[in-house]
Amino acid sequence: MSPRMQFRGPARQRGAIGLMAVGTLALALGFMLLVIDSGRLYLEQRKLQRVADTAALEAVTRDGNCQSGQSAAVYATESAARNGFTVSTDNTLTVSCGTLQTGAENLRTFAVDPTKTATVQVIVTRPVVTSVAAGIGALLSGGPVSLTTRLSATAVAAEPKQTLAQLSIRSTLLGADSARSNLLNPLFSTLLGGNVNLTVGGWDGLIKTDINLLKFMDQLAIELGVAAGNYTALLNTQASVTSFIKASAEVANRSGATVEVKAALVNLQLAATSASPIKLGDLLALQTGTQAAGLDATVQLFQLIQGFVQLANKNSAVNAVLPVNVLGLAGVTTRIKVIQPPQFSAVGNPALAKLAPLGPNRIYVRTAQVRILVSVDLSLINSVLQLVNTLLTPVVGLVNTLLAPGCILGNCTQTDLKILPNGLNLDLGLEAGTGSSHVTDYSCASPASKSLTATTNISALQVKVGQIDDAIWLSSSPAPSLSPLTLVDIGSKTCHLLNCGARTPFGGGGSQIMIDSPIAGKSEPNYTFANPHEVNVPPIPTHPVTLSGVVGSLKSTLGGITLIQHTPTIGSLLGSLLSTLLSTLSNVTTLLNTAISGLLAPLVDPIVDSLLMNLGIDVNKVDVGFNLTCGEKGKAYLVI
Repeated sequence: MSPRMQFRGPARQRGAIGLMAVGTLALALGFMLLVIDSGRLYLEQRKLQRVADTAALEAVTRDGNCQSGQSAAVYATESAARNGFTVSTDNTLTVSCGTLQTGAENLRTFAVDPTKTATVQVIVTRPVVTSVAAGIGALLSGGPVSLTTRLSATAVAAEPKQTLAQLSIRSTLLGADSARSNLLNPLFSTLLGGNVNLTVGGWDGLIKTDINLLKFMDQLAIELGVAAGNYTALLNTQASVTSFIKASAEVANRSGATVEVKAALVNLQLAATSASPIKLGDLLALQTGTQAAGLDATVQLFQLIQGFVQLANKNSAVNAVLPVNVLGLAGVTTRIKVIQPPQFSAVGNPALAKLAPLGPNRIYVRTAQVRILVSVDLSLINSVLQLVNTLLTPVVGLVNTLLAPGCILGNCTQTDLKILPNGLNLDLGLEAGTGSSHVTDYSCASPASKSLTATTNISALQVKVGQIDDAIWLSSSPAPSLSPLTLVDIGSKTCHLLNCGARTPFGGGGSQIMIDSPIAGKSEPNYTFANPHEVNVPPIPTHPVTLSGVVGSLKSTLGGITLIQHTPTIGSLLGSLLSTLLSTLSNVTTLLNTAISGLLAPLVDPIVDSLLMNLGIDVNKVDVGFNLTCGEKGKAYLVI
């Protein structure tokens, strides 16, 4: 090999190394550019994600909703603006409300439901400069090159589940037949002041249909023009009964109501046009600050309508006079007044209720309290009254004959007989005792080991017989309303010649009738219901509190009347004459006692079965439903 050939190799190698160095440097610059560009996109995505996260959290924390007013969107937009994201044509922000669902793979998914407010989804998008890699890829593919790329971030936030307890009192009616329908129509017509004419299928459908309470309240808010989600305002808004029934009809129709139920609700709306206004807060108690989830429960449609009707009657200034066919007894006039409407459902935090079970945060339910006034026409026992008159007239005449000679010589005493001087009606007043229940304690050891404790009371029935002042009795006034009904009054007068002074009642004896008696109630303190269902699940089974012997005691009270007897106070009566008068009065008392007991005793069954039961009042039993949802601690959090 020549010397020239030995010096040419290294020169060529130096050229190759230079090319490799240039290539390596270019590759390093490319990777550095890629890293920087990717970092830029990552930081933009993270910034966008923070905007979505904080917007979703704020919308939930401020109790935003996705219905009228769209407050969730407003709150999310305000939050985004504070974090440098301004909504525009290029920068979009979408807010949805709904629920979380867990699939078979235990993965959470968001389901849109504008009526729910506990979970909010926020999606934000914005354009950024296209990355170098994306631009090169577009060039190599031969497609158009876009100078921008749209980034998107999604966040779903939810409220921590609150501990909620719910008590409910359900109507004991399980169905309606033709006999019950024939009683419900005139009863509801009288209470509403309109013509209620529902078919048997209509009544039966109302009794057997449940509707969602939360959906009803959301629909009612639309009907009354109340901001969605503002349940405190909704509970305190007064409106027509027709509006309330219309809202319940809308919910029932969306839930697949039968043709009979739809027709029944239309008829009830028409019948309620002249009823007094009502407000929902008198029927439903929602503790201040309670989440809307506490309203996601079912309620019997018949009980809801029943509450509207009773509340309208309570607010009315007119006492309802029931048709004769409601009790099915001739010679009987029946009036009714709702003194206190039912409160069929109450929801709240049991921890607050436990601190003061009957305080402002109580969880308390009750049946309606009603007063009934039955006036019995005593001319139905006219034959007995005639016999009483036949027995007493000769005795009183004999007394006056024996005492008359004294009037010629000076002052004497004469008797004056009056039989039923106050009229021919005997009044029966019945106050149906309120069944009530309130939460006293709870336990949330775990979702599978929880309990709710409540005290339940059945108030005593109040029974009054005699003369009743209807203006006082059929009101909430505590003033006395009862006075005795005089059956026989042998009065006395002091006379001189033909001039007699003022009459003294019962101077020669007599009898009156008056009953003012309670029928004992019952209290079941601190009953603990183990593992009640969640708040949004029907409370089955319910817990019944029973009171035996109520109807028997009522019949015994009305059937075993003891008359108030007045013995003669005329001192000048001869012993034998006094004995004859007392004996006759005793016989008269027995006759009247038997006759009046025969009139009153048959009233018990129609009042208890035909009237009170149709008003949702069972004097023998209170059915209380228990629900408890054990919650979580903390503030709003991201779930997706």
